Amino acid sequence: MAFSSGGEGPMADINIIPLCDVMLVLLIIFMVTAPKASYPIDIDLPQRSTTPPENPVEPPEPIRLRIDGSGQVFWNDSPTPVSALRNMMESEVQRDPTNQPTLEIDTNADADYGVLAKVLAEAKNAQMQKIGFVKQ
Repeated sequence: MAFSSGGEGPMADINIIPLCDVMLVLLIIFMVTAPKASYPIDIDLPQRSTTPPENPVEPPEPIRLRIDGSGQVFWNDSPTPVSALRNMMESEVQRDPTNQPTLEIDTNADADYGVLAKVLAEAKNAQMQKIGFVKQ
């Protein structure tokens, strides 16, 4: 469309208001119709119980597992190779599978994440159920 503006010649500006309206409508349509990315995570939460336990069992002493900045793993303050962790964890689980000790993991801020991932994988493979992170 060419309009004359008082003798200067035709005006060649584009009206972007309809373009903005169309783009906002398309944005809203894509936001509403886009599928939400949701990944389910299985969590076993304790269920509420109205009956007290008949024989309260004293929990065993927790296992202190420390990973220092160089990647060295310490099992109750004694150096241990990562390859031996699974056997040690399995022996702790086999003592009493219903009353397992808590694995308390303390990592140095400079520790490699790969070592922690291996420790957690070994704990999972050994069927450890009580794992916690502590900061000393």
